Formats: sequence, C-alpha cells, structure tokens
Amino acid sequence: MPARSPSPPAPAPSAQLWTLPGGLRVAFERRSGPGFAFDLRVPVGNAHDPPGQEGAAGVLEEWLFKGAAGLDARALQDAFDDLGVRRGGGVGPEATRFTASGLSADLGAALRLTASVLVQPELPDAELPVLTDLARQDLEGLADSPSDLLAVHARQLAFPPPAGSPFAGFAHPASGTPGGLQALTPAGLRAHLGRYGQAGSVLGLVADLEPADAFDLVHHALGELRPGQDAQVPAVFRAGGRAHHTDADAEQTHLSITAPGVAPVNSDWLAWQVALTALSGGSASRLFTAVREERGLAYAVSASSVLLGGQGFLSVYAGSTPDRAPETLEVVLNELSRLPQGLEPEEFRRACTGLTTSVVFGAESLRGRAGSLTRDIAVFGRVRPIPELRARLAALTLEDVNAFLAGYDPAAHATVTTLGPVDPGGSSLAAEPSMGAEARHV
Repeated sequence: MPARSPSPPAPAPSAQLWTLPGGLRVAFERRSGPGFAFDLRVPVGNAHDPPGQEGAAGVLEEWLFKGAAGLDARALQDAFDDLGVRRGGGVGPEATRFTASGLSADLGAALRLTASVLVQPELPDAELPVLTDLARQDLEGLADSPSDLLAVHARQLAFPPPAGSPFAGFAHPASGTPGGLQALTPAGLRAHLGRYGQAGSVLGLVADLEPADAFDLVHHALGELRPGQDAQVPAVFRAGGRAHHTDADAEQTHLSITAPGVAPVNSDWLAWQVALTALSGGSASRLFTAVREERGLAYAVSASSVLLGGQGFLSVYAGSTPDRAPETLEVVLNELSRLPQGLEPEEFRRACTGLTTSVVFGAESLRGRAGSLTRDIAVFGRVRPIPELRARLAALTLEDVNAFLAGYDPAAHATVTTLGPVDPGGSSLAAEPSMGAEARHV
C-alpha cells in the first residue's frame, strides 16, 4: 500500500490538530513572541517495564542521550547548548517526555536533535553499567527520602502488579528494583526501544509560526519515527488495604491515603476537581484548617488527583510526629468522610476562583501551555480551549458539585499506608516482613 501523503488541515482560530501518517498526534498553538516550546509525550513509562526488568524505561531514557546521529554524549549535549535550548522531560509511570524551549529560529534544529535521540541513538554498550549503577544509587537514596519511599509503598499496596501481564505495573520505583536492574541487557533494552514510536505519542507545540510551516517542521523531524506501540497498563485498585512500614530511626510518621476518584472523561471530572481544591487548595482548605490550623497535628498535609490507567484516584499525604500520627490519620479520614455532605457556598466560591486562576496562569508560559496541549490530547482526547474551561467553571454551580459529592465517599474505600517508628493506626493488612529491610536497600 503506498504511503499516505500528509497534509495539514486549514488554519483555525484555536489549536491546530494534526495526525502524522504513522499516528503521532500534534497540537499546535500559535502565539506571538520570539520563543517556542514543545512537549513530546511517548506512551511508554516505567509501568511498561517487562516483569523482572524493572528500571528498563528509566535506564533507557538516560541511555538515549549518550549519543545520537553520529554525535557522542558530549557532542549531543553541546549541540543542544549551542542552540540555547532548555531541555527537560523524564520518565513517569505511563509515559516518557521530551521537552524543549528556545528561540523560534532554532525550533527546527531542536526538533531534529530530539528526534535523532529516538530515531538514531548510539546506545553505547560501555555506558550501560554506569547508568544501572546510577539507578542503584537512586534506589538507595530512597531511604533518605521518607515521602518518596512512602509513595512507593503506597503504590505497592494500592496497585499490585497485574497477574499474567506483560508489564511490571505501578508497584515499583521509577528507578527499578535491584533485581530488575541486574537483569537489564543491551539487547533487551534495544528491543524495549521498539515500543517508543508514533503510536499513541503526542506533541504539544507553541510558537509564532504559520500553521503550515509548523507542520512541515514537525513532519520533517518526526515523520520517520518508528511505528511503536501504544498499550495502556491497567490500574487495578485494591480497596481497603492497610499497611505499616517500620523505620525505627525515623523522627516523623508519614501517612498516605489512596482512594478512587473520577476518570478524566467522566462528566463529573470538573466537579471532582472543585471538591479536591476545597479539600486541599490553600490555607483555607479543609485539610489545612482541620489538621494544621485547628489542631497543629502535621507539618505537611495535602491531597491531589492521580491519573493511572485512564482512571482518576485521590492521593492524600500527611507528615506528623509519631505521637500525634494516630490523631492525624483519624482527622484526615474524617475529612474525607465529610465530603458526601457537600461544600459550603464560600468554600465552593474559593475553589472555583482558585481553579480559574490556575487555568489562566498555567497558560501564560510557553512551556506550561505546550505541556497542557500534550496532556489534553493524551488524557482528554482533545484540546480544551482556555475560554471553554473558564466558561465551564463559571457555569458550574454549588448544586452540581454537591450532587456529585452526595454519591462520593472516598473514605469508604481508602487504602492507608504509613511509614515511621510505630504503627499509628492498627493496620488490618500487615506489610511483608522483608519489605522494611528491602526498602532500605532500594
């Protein structure tokens, strides 16, 4: 079958949406100014690591930048620096991102350099032992970051590895596991790279260019990217679990609560976001007031939404002293239990104002807007224009939010994970005996 001849659609006043013949989706927004920013999201994250090779995605992302298109690692970095490009990205649970920003005149070169990392990487064998050793050091560093270690334990409890799946899932750190890192081989990682391609990938681009010119630059740079694979890792949530991980030397107790939320494509998504902002959106939020202001229980408390496997989940964190941790856990769970009673008019107004402000200011920076374009396409399947978001928030009523909350009781299904010198809550599900010891070495 002959290759399809790509052609950009006619210009429109909002973001331009294109799909390359290989499947890469592009969201382009023209903005006057001297700069550009792009965010390339490839749908392969550490949850896609093969079982027994945990750490594959993290190590591979580092390995890709050890040279490309005939340039060694130093020359590749110099090429980015010569353009004055600010480069970023990294590996998350479900995707690997490649971001860049700079002056518009250098957009084409920046796109080509980034593409070369994926299309023509050198992948020198001699670098792999160094990278796996760095990943091991990162794992060992978890012992010095209780909040990060707690997050790993919380995922292990709430999202156990899917049985019989070709993917390791969400229950391991981004850096992998000691056994997984030891099992990595050059051949295995090169085979894993075959997943990284156009299928399911999204590019968000903001620049002051004619849409046709922007399309040509993207197609020229990324049109030869391999097909790749797009597979979603299922997030199977285990409700009601309790586990404590003992750290006898810790001076604080850290608490994590995970509960079901709302999927991005659900009609209640916006109502849920308003409710979460009222729960944890500043110094007037429910958690801050109940835990910090009224009782002085915790030095840190927050709640946020987490997206895994196309689903939304509520994640709550609190850090307290060991003697006050039981009360902290009780108060946080009580606040979650109060959500079905609904919001008060004033906290609803504050939450809507806070969300509207974040929408407006989040679109101000080029990098922020490029990231939003990518996220919208990947998560919501379309670009949500800023005026539309503001209009939807303005149209949302207290009655809408409270009608949703009447049927939303996250505390009833919450999974609780704690880390500290003593168990603050009488866990109903004990941790594996080896988990604490293993955590000190991972």
